[in-house]
Amino acid sequence: MFQPQSYPLVLTMMLLSMLCWGSWANTMKLCPGYRFQLFYWDYVLGLLLGALLWGLTLGSLGGDGPGFFADLAQAHASSILFALIGGVLFNIANLLLVAAIEIAGLAVAFPIGIGLALVVGAISSYILAPQGNPFLLFGGIALVVAAIVFDAVAYRLREKERRSLSVRGMVISLVAGLLMGSFYPFVSRAMSGADGMEPYATAFIFVIGVALCAIPFNFLLMRAPLDKSTPLSLSGYSAARGSWHMWGILGGGIWCTGAVFNFASSRAHAVGPAVSYSIGQGATMISAAWGVFVWKEFAQAPRRSKTYLTWMFILFLCGLSAIALAPVLMR
Repeated sequence: MFQPQSYPLVLTMMLLSMLCWGSWANTMKLCPGYRFQLFYWDYVLGLLLGALLWGLTLGSLGGDGPGFFADLAQAHASSILFALIGGVLFNIANLLLVAAIEIAGLAVAFPIGIGLALVVGAISSYILAPQGNPFLLFGGIALVVAAIVFDAVAYRLREKERRSLSVRGMVISLVAGLLMGSFYPFVSRAMSGADGMEPYATAFIFVIGVALCAIPFNFLLMRAPLDKSTPLSLSGYSAARGSWHMWGILGGGIWCTGAVFNFASSRAHAVGPAVSYSIGQGATMISAAWGVFVWKEFAQAPRRSKTYLTWMFILFLCGLSAIALAPVLMR
């Protein structure tokens, strides 16, 4: 099994994790007209294939621990259960967040959902494994949360027709944020202790949890969408273009790559799950960068919107730098 040891390599993997988590959604943009609930089946398949691929490669190479299959064979029941619960929580949170965006808009759902997830996930992970300079870590988290808020304001100003504030959308965003912030401590717990699994086996069990939960929960959202749109059936999935299935599988593989790198980084000395998770959640800003510079989402936006975007990137870079320095500049 490969486990990064030097901090420059660990930091590189955390940044790649952030890049993957912030980039996978681009594959959805390449499938216009493909509803998210249908896209999600391909996404889950991509997660499973990605976890298996990394398990057979990085998880089976090197001498830093047991190989992928050996680790799965000797995994303790409690570790498997924690990883499965983490996958279930992530799956529900992910689907609810997309529904909240459809109901309340990105400007409401993202700062509530992702901002709350970052705070809950970082604090709970730090309590479980208090590694890194807490002043730099939580100061950096505060700056990243501020950047998420600025991003939301920029999107709000860009909207030509503002949606009325939806209490239902806000409640769903809160639930999604709490669940999204709760999955990582379970993943961390699955990898900790004498009976803990290695990151590659943990990622594989985690995505199995996602898949098992997706079968009933995504079917439910297909039949009764939370945004009250037209119900869906599996005939829409089978009728989709082949390229749409390919992009969905690729999207899942990209997200899974980010998860594997993030899980492996969290095991490195002095880094810990709180730092690794916090840097990974900077994916929101990566997603914003794609929207600004590649998809030109703000080409016709007012000047004030672009000003908020500038401050968003400044706050994000400052926050990311503080979090990255937290394992190095210990108290």
